[in-house]
Amino acid sequence: MLIEGQVVIHERLGDEDQRLRKLVLKGPIAQTAKAGQFVAIQVQDSSISSFDPLLRRPISLAGISSERDEITLLYRIQGRGTEILARAKCGDKLSVMGPLGKGFSLPDEGELWLVTGGIGIFPLYPLAQSALAQGLTVRLFWGGENQSFLESAGLSSWQGLGIPIHLSTLDGSLGQKGLVTVQLKELLEKHAISGGKIRVATCGPKKMMQAVTDLCLDYKVPVEVSLEERMGCAVGACLGCVVTLTDEAGTLIHKKVCQDGPVFQGEEVVWDESC
Repeated sequence: MLIEGQVVIHERLGDEDQRLRKLVLKGPIAQTAKAGQFVAIQVQDSSISSFDPLLRRPISLAGISSERDEITLLYRIQGRGTEILARAKCGDKLSVMGPLGKGFSLPDEGELWLVTGGIGIFPLYPLAQSALAQGLTVRLFWGGENQSFLESAGLSSWQGLGIPIHLSTLDGSLGQKGLVTVQLKELLEKHAISGGKIRVATCGPKKMMQAVTDLCLDYKVPVEVSLEERMGCAVGACLGCVVTLTDEAGTLIHKKVCQDGPVFQGEEVVWDESC
């Protein structure tokens, strides 16, 4: 679906040093969007050309409100495209394609553990909301650079969900010092003893997701991963986001993140070739 999304909110998120932004767009995308999907936004520097930059920017859905016909996008300014996008003002209309890709799935029962690092947290919030609405137990493992980042990136919103949260920071300023996978392993070990049905969903740096997948496979816990690749067209035509997977027979296959993903089963990803 190609629409003109009207900017409802566009504001700084937390500490300015983190360069995080919250963008809320009104439009019909919210009626069919699911957690884990994304949109592709056309950003334009009108001072140079109406087609500059040429390629759209893919951004994950961080909030979905079908009642208000609004989607929320959270992003970090870290390149020319997002620098231009950050200039959009309330009332502006942006060309948006979406919802795109295959999102996360939910288990029928049990617990859903969300494991993430950095801004990989953004697409997991609507997943948590959907899981809680379905009556599932949700638990979050989140690692970041420091306290400033975690608080800027929406920690208070997650605390408002009333779920168990396990935080890790590289500098030890909040939560446990070190990698988020340390706390995940500790609880997986307890789970192996006590039993119970859980599924893991993860999004963030690829090395982290690979480590999460390895842990889940060790403890026979199903895991879904949300991959990020550079996208040229976001609709499957350019083949710029192809990743290597294995099928049930162990044969190497190739799929497109923009159409077949971005969410895949962790066990099917060939990490050495996809990283």
